[in-house]
Amino acid sequence: MQFEGIYTPLVTPYHADFSLNEAALAETVEHLIAAGVHGLVVAGSTGEYYAQTTEERLDMMTRCATLIDGRVPMVVGTGAIRTEDSVMYAEAAKAAGADALLVATPPYAYPTGREIALHALAVDRAANLPVMLYNYPGRMSVNMDEETLDRLGRSPNFCGIKESSGDINRLHMLARDYPHIAVSCGMDDQALEFFAWGARSWVCAGSNFAPEAHIALYQACAVEGDFTKGRAIMSAMLPLMRVLEQGGKFVQCIKYGLTLRGIDAGPPRKPLQPLNKDDKRELAEVIRTMNTAISSITGAPL
Repeated sequence: MQFEGIYTPLVTPYHADFSLNEAALAETVEHLIAAGVHGLVVAGSTGEYYAQTTEERLDMMTRCATLIDGRVPMVVGTGAIRTEDSVMYAEAAKAAGADALLVATPPYAYPTGREIALHALAVDRAANLPVMLYNYPGRMSVNMDEETLDRLGRSPNFCGIKESSGDINRLHMLARDYPHIAVSCGMDDQALEFFAWGARSWVCAGSNFAPEAHIALYQACAVEGDFTKGRAIMSAMLPLMRVLEQGGKFVQCIKYGLTLRGIDAGPPRKPLQPLNKDDKRELAEVIRTMNTAISSITGAPL
């Protein structure tokens, strides 16, 4: 499988009592597909999988598969501390109709490169689906190092990696030494650099509420090869990226951004708390300014 384009890690909309807002979830899927995103990720961290029960995660897989109905690829996250749990989620994802899996480093356990590889290979054997690896040492404390990547070369299913380390040297290493594992941008403020180094996809949470802006950058860089235009779009997006990353309010910002689009994504689950009025006002203003700037660059309304 070739990961190509904008992959949106879906939020999970909740009512005020934290139950699933089924209507808002359906609206979100339709909004994203209509906007032109190229794939959807279910059970990513943006979807708050860590705050869901096993039953809720399994329900989201089948529910989203029905909503997506094969119109774009569905990638399902298998994140868990125990390998046995990741295997179970992978098997359930395959049964639900997933097109690919997102396999991250088990959190908290602090595994070695060999142990990460053995974990991922166990998931691969259980499901036999294309896999996008997920390297995020800021959350998991360890990198998927060369030993991990070398061992995973035994299976052609490991065909992509969402690189979220923020280390530009990691990007260079992946592009040069592991061309068989397609690199996908997982660090939003480095998207331009990822595309310059050959990335063909971007897993970006902000595309929940701003798919047009993210698609515009992908289109300029990866499709048109116009990095002058890409730099202008990236410059317009950077203030938004700074707001999303500051103060540990990432999921809250993504959900409120979608609410500004007319889809009530509801609150984040505890322990996270919703944005305050000042945060909401700042985010709304940054989005308005970005959309105006990008519209003037591309000539298309946002």
